[in-house]
Amino acid sequence: MCKKAIVVGASSGIGRELALILSQNGYTVGVTGRREELLKSLTENAPDSFVPKAFDCTTKDAIDKIKELIEDLGGLDVFVFSSGTGDLNEALEADIEQRTNDLNVSAFSKITGWIFNLFQKQGHGHLVAISSIGGLRGSRIAPSYNASKAYQINYLEGLRQKAKKLKLNITVTDIRPGFVDTAMAKGEGQFWVAPATKAASQIYMVINKKKDKAYITKRWQLIAIIVKILPNWLYKRM
Repeated sequence: MCKKAIVVGASSGIGRELALILSQNGYTVGVTGRREELLKSLTENAPDSFVPKAFDCTTKDAIDKIKELIEDLGGLDVFVFSSGTGDLNEALEADIEQRTNDLNVSAFSKITGWIFNLFQKQGHGHLVAISSIGGLRGSRIAPSYNASKAYQINYLEGLRQKAKKLKLNITVTDIRPGFVDTAMAKGEGQFWVAPATKAASQIYMVINKKKDKAYITKRWQLIAIIVKILPNWLYKRM
């Protein structure tokens, strides 16, 4: 039986590469994004493997669009939230902060919460979300981005705890990338920048293993350990 997946944010970057890998491994994949022309270019070479639907996650009808996509797919086994935004904002421009929170916090909560409830009703499901290693600590150059990713990490942990407490057959996976060669990689001094194809390949393996969380690529787990143990007096001077 063909498994059904949805990748939100599949028009570019990690989401696009992961959608391709899922389609090559027996999944029928619903793909979403704001840019319809990019979704078309993704699906045109394998139209039987994809069901595209263009929409913006921050609009009021986003859940309705997801419902339609699930109906078109004929069910849902894996849901991947790979949509996100964030900009360098040392000047703390309010519109940048708001735009980040609208997608990374408000839309993220609404959509992943709805998916969790859907999986609870149907008795199974795998919820995957792309957060960030940036969610482990604050950032002076992108304060809202890092804070929104910390929110996602904690929200996913809450859903995972909820699934365990209620003994639900629901897996919640938190993917925490470091630097990946996409439009989201901003700023100077980047290192260990992974191609989106490599990042997506590792994410697919994590999905198969149904892990709770994973750093992508794997070497970023070392950075995560260092970042978390840095004392506050040192971190705030960075």
